[in-house]
Amino acid sequence: MKEDSIINRRDFVGKAATAVAGFMIVPRFVLGGKRPDGTKYLAPSDVISLGFIGTGKQGKGLMSSFLGTNEARIIAISEVYKAKAQQGLDRIKAHYEKNPQSGKYADIPVYTDFRELLARKDVDAVVIATPDHWHAAMAVRAAQAGKDIYCEKPLALTVKEGRAMVDAARKYNRVFQTGSMQRSWPEFRQTAELIRNGYIGEVKTIKVNVGPPPTAYDLPAEPIPDGLDWSKWLGPNEPVAFNSELAPPLSKDVFPNWRNYREFGGGMVTDWGAHMFDIVQWALDMDNSGPVEVIAPDGKDHPFLTYKYDNGIVMTHEKWDWNNAIHFVGTEGEIKVQRRKIETTPVSLATKEIGETEKHVHHSDNHYKDFLDAMRKRSKPICDVEVGHRTASVCNIGNIAYRLNRSLQWNPKKEQFKNDAEANALLGRPMKNEWGIKL
Repeated sequence: MKEDSIINRRDFVGKAATAVAGFMIVPRFVLGGKRPDGTKYLAPSDVISLGFIGTGKQGKGLMSSFLGTNEARIIAISEVYKAKAQQGLDRIKAHYEKNPQSGKYADIPVYTDFRELLARKDVDAVVIATPDHWHAAMAVRAAQAGKDIYCEKPLALTVKEGRAMVDAARKYNRVFQTGSMQRSWPEFRQTAELIRNGYIGEVKTIKVNVGPPPTAYDLPAEPIPDGLDWSKWLGPNEPVAFNSELAPPLSKDVFPNWRNYREFGGGMVTDWGAHMFDIVQWALDMDNSGPVEVIAPDGKDHPFLTYKYDNGIVMTHEKWDWNNAIHFVGTEGEIKVQRRKIETTPVSLATKEIGETEKHVHHSDNHYKDFLDAMRKRSKPICDVEVGHRTASVCNIGNIAYRLNRSLQWNPKKEQFKNDAEANALLGRPMKNEWGIKL
């Protein structure tokens, strides 16, 4: 055999070995192809592991949404109501039975203390779907534990709790998505881009139709059901009597009414307002700011709760023809928008295609995939924690104006009311020592 042939053969073998080694590090999605349903196959090591905190009415819907991405698996649950934990487990098991391409169901542990879930090293991110009074206490600890976070809206019960959540996410470099999924829906994206590009001219007034503010908790005591750890449900809050309106049994497939009481939620002002005021903030490019004044209704000059922005835009919380909807009025047109519906003046704006060189907002067609993508890229998702906090703040300062029944000057940069100690005292709240966080 000639020497040059030996060298060439050796060279070939060496190159082949290198090629094999190179092939082994090709990203798995290149090798894996697609599932029967058309989604990309992900190797088990590429699937994101989630821990769910709260598996009630909202939580079970989120379970389906995340599992439906085929990019995440649920490996742990924290729930203080045994029946609802079992409901969650049953839902996960049913998903794998119906979708064998997603993998096989494995036993999932249930913790009544969410801190045990956070201690698990194999949990990449947590989904927080608890009543609002728990959000900050859980999210801050999740960030400290190194978990990325998807937290339901409204983000925080108080302004200071929201800021604590932002600070923790930034300090520990966590990806944090607020569950304001309307930002991933086309009619709201269209609204934001039309307004940002001046298609209705200069915005003058905005009407936001969502329900009323909260009231103080006053429900009569009922027996605590078997399987509910009422003390852990209350968590940071002072004890109150149990009533099934706060934590309804599975036989009532309804959203619980804890949201109507200020100890646990912010009424419809935050419940639906966290969706609709959020779209206003987005459309006005106010995701890092907010109004500068909020005026309680006085039956005279201000028949409705009124917000004023520094640029002169006036926004009212008032009923109009569409429920849970927004009406923008500009100098050259109008937009009415609610879920799955948009009407514009001129009519053509509803389907107007925004050009490539025009202003665009973050594009997301799936709120859950957007979060998972941001986790992989270590980037901000469409509704980052700061965004969720600013929207919740709009709602919360409105509730403070309702409660005090007067006009309040707001400094969105300092996140304080001007010269009003009583109003500023309502920006936070006492929390029981075991669950308290620095506000």
